[in-house]
Amino acid sequence: MSRQVYISRRLPARAMEEFSRICEYDVNPENRQATREELINAVKNYEVVVSMLNDQIDAELISQAGPGLKLIANYGVGFNNIDVKAANARGIYISNTPDVLTDATADLAWALLFSAARRVIEGDNICRTSRFLWEPEYMLGYDISGKTLGIIGAGRIGSNFARKAALGFGMRVIYYGRHNSPELDKIGGKLVTLDELLREADYVSLHVPLTPDTRHMLGAEEFPKMKPTAILVNTARGPVIDESALADALKNHVIAAAGLDVYENEPDINPELKKLANVVLMPHVGSATFDTRTNMGLMVARNAEAVLAGKTPPNLVRV
Repeated sequence: MSRQVYISRRLPARAMEEFSRICEYDVNPENRQATREELINAVKNYEVVVSMLNDQIDAELISQAGPGLKLIANYGVGFNNIDVKAANARGIYISNTPDVLTDATADLAWALLFSAARRVIEGDNICRTSRFLWEPEYMLGYDISGKTLGIIGAGRIGSNFARKAALGFGMRVIYYGRHNSPELDKIGGKLVTLDELLREADYVSLHVPLTPDTRHMLGAEEFPKMKPTAILVNTARGPVIDESALADALKNHVIAAAGLDVYENEPDINPELKKLANVVLMPHVGSATFDTRTNMGLMVARNAEAVLAGKTPPNLVRV
């Protein structure tokens, strides 16, 4: 059997075992991002290419695809790294891994929210580097229970995050999106305009895909509309925030704090953000739990197996 599948980074062991069961494959042997040349070779010579979120599969690369390429299977729920229209024009399927990482990403958003609100990273650094003295106004943070949470993007992850906020912490939920969310309406959520959300929310959490409409949706014009005590969380995609404007807003106390897992120019982070104590930074690990990353790999394998059998992938991306 000729090798049918190229995998740009080694997946968790159970997923690799599943690929061994369904096909023969080649995998990038080194623990690094695939080069442009390796990706060009992959689209030219394989039926299925398993891509990572930092593999740029643009129109120029897709134009070099061989006649046998059937599927680009993205290891992640987002697919802004792939020119889906260019692929579809060539009859190439695109698949992703929805649902399976919803809880893990929403939970990390909570970790960022708590860490920023209660200054967890600052406290940890103090405990490791110096002595602390308890005082009534020492290391004051912000309450969470009963506060107002603004959700921008009421999809799977945003709704999961909001449900935990309402049921677990008694938070009032407001949300901004193109349509009403029946799931959020059930827990008392209220659809509002973006300006209303920014004015009213104590915490703002981003859960939108990266599109031309969402790029820099929060920037220099939006941050002054927020409360000076507001905390911003982003586990969506970095470019939905103007990172330079955010650094200025945090530095000048236009808003209180932020928790970020994604960045505008990954893996680079605006150096001004790194200087600030009121921002918590994580290295794009929203889905990084043992179970979730394994289940993502198994989902990718199921998509590949379906296409190799002449079927439509179960997690087909439609745009």
